[in-house]
Amino acid sequence: MRWITPLIFTLGMTIAAAPSVAAEPAADARKVQVAVLVEGLENPWSLAFLPGTPAMLITERPGKLRLWQPGQKVSEPIEGTPEVYHHGQGGLFDVVLAPDFEQSRRIYLSYAEKGEGEEGAGTAVGFGRLSEDHRRLSDFKVIFRQRPKLSSGEHFGGRLAFDRQGMLYIALGENNRRPTAQQLNKHQGKIVRLTAAGEVPPDNPFVNDENARPEIWSYGIRNPQGLAVNPWTGDIWENEHGPRGGDEINIIARGANYGWPIATYGINYSGLKIPEAKGEIVEGTRQPAWFWQRSPAVSGMAFYDADRFGEWRHSVFIGALKQKVLLRMTLDGDKVTGEQRLLADRNERIRDVRVGPDGYVYVLTDESDGKLLKVGLATPGA
Repeated sequence: MRWITPLIFTLGMTIAAAPSVAAEPAADARKVQVAVLVEGLENPWSLAFLPGTPAMLITERPGKLRLWQPGQKVSEPIEGTPEVYHHGQGGLFDVVLAPDFEQSRRIYLSYAEKGEGEEGAGTAVGFGRLSEDHRRLSDFKVIFRQRPKLSSGEHFGGRLAFDRQGMLYIALGENNRRPTAQQLNKHQGKIVRLTAAGEVPPDNPFVNDENARPEIWSYGIRNPQGLAVNPWTGDIWENEHGPRGGDEINIIARGANYGWPIATYGINYSGLKIPEAKGEIVEGTRQPAWFWQRSPAVSGMAFYDADRFGEWRHSVFIGALKQKVLLRMTLDGDKVTGEQRLLADRNERIRDVRVGPDGYVYVLTDESDGKLLKVGLATPGA
């Protein structure tokens, strides 16, 4: 771990004419500071701050969970994590703390898990108790397994979020099997909702439908890569990869259908139409809160509700893997009004973004030599 002299980058701001169309960014005079806190991480995927300290947990996709504290080296891998399916896009994914972590010390992990025999792989979620010395997870318990297991290494999803009521939301990809996102008897392409213990809440929308999986909260999702609770409304927001074009931000609602693959703003990678697509707007499906005609390959999501940088309040940060920028989406209520692009000069894939307890934005770069970055606005006159 080393701290470097902060670097200065120029930002750009775009205001779209409609909430689902992004224009090209234009430069302005604002600047940011970036400090590299950690180098040498192996494809880091997610981070979570421990309460009351600046320490954080960091996942690496090959299956390692580590602790980092300012002024210290990154820890050796924490013991007791589950075996992961590290193949293609698979591996260890998200890490979140239980809402009652200070009492329970529960850490939740999502990861890719190989099935038995000829089965494919799927996303699994479980929790363990973090030891006081941060060296091990004990009594790890799997509380959710995606069924059926269909992935050969693609579109796992895996983002986790707890809402204000302590319910756990899990974002699941469709494993690159498009039609499954519309099939309620499968977990593919769904947002599922569970209690913190992994039980099905009785008010889930499909609990009384014998042809549906009771864990499902909403459906029609392609490849979700960001999930976060809006601190001002309590709504769950999600972002996902489209195919060629059509990356989306969605505000997740009970029982709602977000369209994939029958409604999409994207096309196939071949340049041809998605075979199942009926158009961009299809009756019975929800429109995205925002979409990109050219896919940034969005990843990670964090609302900015801190006092440190007033210019950033009431916005949401999203990473971009393909376009290698940090996106700041400006908000008016629950409407996305524009897009600002940060860190373009770094040319690094951004996998995750979180707002720290100090009001700075923390970013993980998805590289074999991955980094933890601390991002903030430059002081006046700097």
